[in-house]
Order: sequence, then structure tokens, then C-alpha cells
Amino acid sequence: MFNEKLFFFFDDLEQGFIGSFVRDSLWLFPAIEAIHLIGLAILGGSVLVNDLRLMRLVLVNKSTIYVLDQTMKWFYIGLVVLVLTGVPLFLSEAIKCFYSRAFWIKISFLIIGIFFTLFIRNRLIRVEAKENFSLKLIGFISVFIWAIVAGSGRWIGFS
Repeated sequence: MFNEKLFFFFDDLEQGFIGSFVRDSLWLFPAIEAIHLIGLAILGGSVLVNDLRLMRLVLVNKSTIYVLDQTMKWFYIGLVVLVLTGVPLFLSEAIKCFYSRAFWIKISFLIIGIFFTLFIRNRLIRVEAKENFSLKLIGFISVFIWAIVAGSGRWIGFS
């Protein structure tokens, strides 16, 4: 459903200084995109290592809490890089994003992924005394959520 107020808000964002500056530069969008992808690799790597550990596919000789403690700083670094680069990328093509189903899926699952990671997955890792099927399931769900974020984010470029 078309939301006129939201459309004009997105249009104002795109016509703003940052959006225009990034859009009008020959090299700035690709440079920011490259850094954005590095942030994705950092965040995705931290999530994947943690979740594969939960599924008992890697680092089985390390405790789940140890792996969580070692990966969460990278999760936060990746998230900060993604937000700091994602905002100017969005501002440079906000109207395209407004019409892109992939954009709305990405943003929705990004929010779900952050909340799931911080408030469900991480808490369950710390609460569970021993490894069990529920931790494997949590790892699988987390990989699924973050794969949707990454895939839909990539799909924005094709929409």
C-alpha cells in the first residue's frame, strides 16, 4: 500500500545534502559500498562462527560462552560499520528503497536479527547449562535470519 507521507519523507531524505553528495559523486557510492561489504563480512563472520558452534559444526572443543564472548565484539564492530555506511547508501537512493520489497525485507529482518541475537540467542547461550537441541535450533534460526538480511540486501541492487 502506498504511503504518501512516507514517500515524501524518503524523497526529502534523498534530496538532502548527504544523499545528493553521495549520489552525485562518481566514486563515493562504490567506496562506501565496499566498506559496507567489509562490515557485512565482519558481522556475518561473527554470527556464523557463533551459530556454527551452537550447531556443533566448528570449535566443538571450545565452550559456547567462550565463543560468544570472543565473537560479540566483532558483531558490534560489524554492526557499527554497517549502520555508518548503510545510512549514506540509503540516503543516496531512498526512493528506490521505498519501492524495493527487498529493502523492506532487509530492514525488517535486520531489526529481527539484532533483537534475536542480543535478547534471545545470547541469553539462551548464557542460561543453558549444557548443549542441547534447543541451542542447535537457535543457531539454525539465527543463520536463517541473517542469511535473509544478506540476501535481501544484495537483492536491492537488482530491484
